[in-house]
Amino acid sequence: MATAYGPDTRDPQRSGSGPEEHSSVKHVVPAVLRAPFEARTWREFGYLLLSLPISTVVFGLAVALTSASAGLLITFLGIPLLAGTLAMCRGIGAMERVRARGLLGLQVADPAPVRGRTGGLMSWVGAVLKSGASWRHLLYALLHFPWAVFAFTFSLTFWTCAWAAFTYPLWQWIFPRYVGTGGIQLYGDASHDVYLDSPFELATTCATGLILVLVTPWIIRGLTYVDRVMVYGLLGPSQLASRVSELESDRGVVVDTAAADLRRIERDLHDGAQARLVALAMDLGLAKEKLAQDPEAAARMVDEAHGEVKVALQELRDLARGIHPAVLTDRGLDAALSAVASRCTVLVTVEVDLASRPAQAIEGIAYFTVSELLQNVSKHACATHATVDVWRTADRLMLQVTDNGRGGADLSAGSGLAGLTERLDAVDGILVVDSPVGGPTRVTAELPWRG
Repeated sequence: MATAYGPDTRDPQRSGSGPEEHSSVKHVVPAVLRAPFEARTWREFGYLLLSLPISTVVFGLAVALTSASAGLLITFLGIPLLAGTLAMCRGIGAMERVRARGLLGLQVADPAPVRGRTGGLMSWVGAVLKSGASWRHLLYALLHFPWAVFAFTFSLTFWTCAWAAFTYPLWQWIFPRYVGTGGIQLYGDASHDVYLDSPFELATTCATGLILVLVTPWIIRGLTYVDRVMVYGLLGPSQLASRVSELESDRGVVVDTAAADLRRIERDLHDGAQARLVALAMDLGLAKEKLAQDPEAAARMVDEAHGEVKVALQELRDLARGIHPAVLTDRGLDAALSAVASRCTVLVTVEVDLASRPAQAIEGIAYFTVSELLQNVSKHACATHATVDVWRTADRLMLQVTDNGRGGADLSAGSGLAGLTERLDAVDGILVVDSPVGGPTRVTAELPWRG
């Protein structure tokens, strides 16, 4: 159902993924031709070349120390030696994360540090042995070596053969001058030899080399993709630990938000309706005293008190609407957002396309998100028109507020948008702001449905 406060300007290109992202810088040269000369390709190639010597040393240390630990487990010395081996692997993992960050651009968070309960040596040993991250680091040290050997050999062979074939016409003269042959020997037996020395063969070799040069960067990227998976999966925090940390952070945001809302309500009651009611009680007391002596003055005071009662009731209604409006509970988002739009200082078009209602908590967050965004439009956007779109995509509730104002909204500026982002993040929601300077501004919020 749609509630319109002006012409419908709903974005026809919207989708469940939010607003369209701006494309990156456009290049005149196609990617396939740029790839062999891009810094990314050379960094990834360097990563594969460095992996072999590093993984060889790490594999040797891991196998030697783990074997020694296993052999000494019958004695007491095997346990601390195994813990030390795991700690060494964690240190090597930290180095590998730095190397992946610098050469592959892969951002991997550090796993949770190992801390013993008592701070003693044996407590630390027990904590290291119980840590799943420590064992994953050891597994990385063992598995990465065979992969590094394969990736090093494959990438180096392709790289050198590709460039050698591509530049073959430039250095083919070496063979007749110093080797005594016409070129590279392609085939030979007791009675027949084939050399790459004719102009056609030179051109064919160069063309083949060009194809390999263009293909090699993508082969390197495919090889480094496996390294990315290994680093991310074995050297980073586990998904469970990351989720627990995220939930702890979200819980803190929810507690802080609830405390801030409670303080706001208390302040509004104390400074607004409560103060007005106290003044009203005093005025009625004075009117009661003057009722017998000066009825006209008492009547004026009662009339003024009647006006104060109306103002106090309006303040209480506004406060109740700020807590949770009754129209949202009774009639849902369509009616509630229409009421918000009618109070906005600019022309607002509201369209709600929902076949059913989400969970009450999600519905409330969606209402307050749109209310806050429309307040920003009224106060800061200098706009003349805004649109509010609400729809459902799969298991997500999508909100989009667009205005034709001056733009320039920034999440990192510490404004109310940052607070909205934290509130949405607490329920696994997302806020995306597309606000170029000069406008228009499009803010898209995505919430879990939880019907």
